Amino acid sequence: MLALREVFNDLRYIVHTGVQWRFMPNDLPPWHTVYQQTQRWFKAGVFEAMVHDLRMLMRERRNQARHPSYPTPELLATAPNQLWNWDITKLRGPSPYTYFALYVMLDVFSRYVVGWMIAEGQTAALAEPFIAETCAKQGIEWGQLTIHADRGSAMIAKEVTQLMADLGVTKSHSRPHMANDNPFSEAQFKTAKYRPDYPDRFGGLADARGWGQGFFTWYNDHHHHTALALLTPAAVHWGRAEAVRRERQRVLAATYATHPQRFVQGLPLAPEPPKAVWINPPTTPSPASSEMGGSPCPARREEASRTVP
Repeated sequence: MLALREVFNDLRYIVHTGVQWRFMPNDLPPWHTVYQQTQRWFKAGVFEAMVHDLRMLMRERRNQARHPSYPTPELLATAPNQLWNWDITKLRGPSPYTYFALYVMLDVFSRYVVGWMIAEGQTAALAEPFIAETCAKQGIEWGQLTIHADRGSAMIAKEVTQLMADLGVTKSHSRPHMANDNPFSEAQFKTAKYRPDYPDRFGGLADARGWGQGFFTWYNDHHHHTALALLTPAAVHWGRAEAVRRERQRVLAATYATHPQRFVQGLPLAPEPPKAVWINPPTTPSPASSEMGGSPCPARREEASRTVP
């Protein structure tokens, strides 16, 4: 007994190639069996209805096979340890096709690397203690933190999901194949791999970990980040940003008082770091986001200057 699909496969082959019945390939069902069954359908007047039913069945199966739609993650951080972003990248080992895995947990608001690890592979068994130890080191409380990641195997593993639930951490994931949903980790990896001292290959696991120790110390404590008004991630993360900005403003004011002719636009102001950082900000600003800061539009500013004496 031939399946309906096999019979129609023979018919489709004949339509596409124009071959005669007797010259059907041997890997398809016997031509005479298919021919006789087709004639029965024509005589019974059910062939067109069967073609319609098969088409509808194929369409239904295609719809079931489509990937589900994923919502766009819209995440906001207004202080350190509210939103973390973690990812894993490969480090080339001593020989071809050998790699080490670099795990990095990044605070989105301050760009501070709160935790990192270099291991021989990327698995949920390694990610689980890495996340737990990083949360304990930062003193994360229940319901305080959201951790965002892509959809790698270690990120969506059941063990990691259960751990976050036990810690009271909200998990968030990027949409598939959307690098824009994970920009902070990608940018941090680029900073690491474009450094002049980044080697082409690492001689071993100890060599890679030694490099990581030096790099992340520099990145957190000495790297003046352009997205943080040239403050270091450590200054923003540990609450020293305002003190540094005030000192910068004092120096600028003293320089302006000594040489005002050098500043044609008046007293310079030390830039401030952002008060809110988004992953995929909403297209229409909400009242909460407008309260986070940001200068009004020029028309509103001019209107205010006209109405206020």
